[in-house]
Amino acid sequence: MKYAALLRGINVGGKNKLPMKELTELFAAAGCKKVETYIQSGNLVFEAPGVLAKRLPERISEAIAGRYGYQVPVIIRSAAELGASAAGNPYLRKRVPTKELHLYFLADKPSLGAVEALDPDRSPPDEYVVVGHDIYVRAPNGVGRSKLTNVYFESKLKTICTARNWATVLRLAAMTGASR
Repeated sequence: MKYAALLRGINVGGKNKLPMKELTELFAAAGCKKVETYIQSGNLVFEAPGVLAKRLPERISEAIAGRYGYQVPVIIRSAAELGASAAGNPYLRKRVPTKELHLYFLADKPSLGAVEALDPDRSPPDEYVVVGHDIYVRAPNGVGRSKLTNVYFESKLKTICTARNWATVLRLAAMTGASR
């Protein structure tokens, strides 16, 4: 089965440098096959049995900590999950320019109470929609100017997250063979 791994906070702004070749080797050593990377910021596609894929976030995070000395959250999505996320973006139906769109991948599905406690007016004109373990974000002025950050969502939803722009989401979905 094909999966995508999304690592947060590596090779961004000169911090947490981790060569993609070495990251590929970590996944291969964990038992993954046909490991490919996409750009330098912690996106991988690989094949693995489902049992292994479920254990990878902890195993890879521990391997990075042991080898490089810093913690990196790892989120895994199957090809089917990526395809569903790509197809389920509510902003596409509204014909929002895709350059404004981002997807925040959550490690766990948040509780309804936690989702309801989010502030929809935190960062106007930005907006978001939480669907399962995804947060679709529209940031017309750029995600770098938004107050809808990993830290905000993690603190409110009590789970780990990492964000990707819409072009990266689509590329990873294509690399896994996900249909949308």
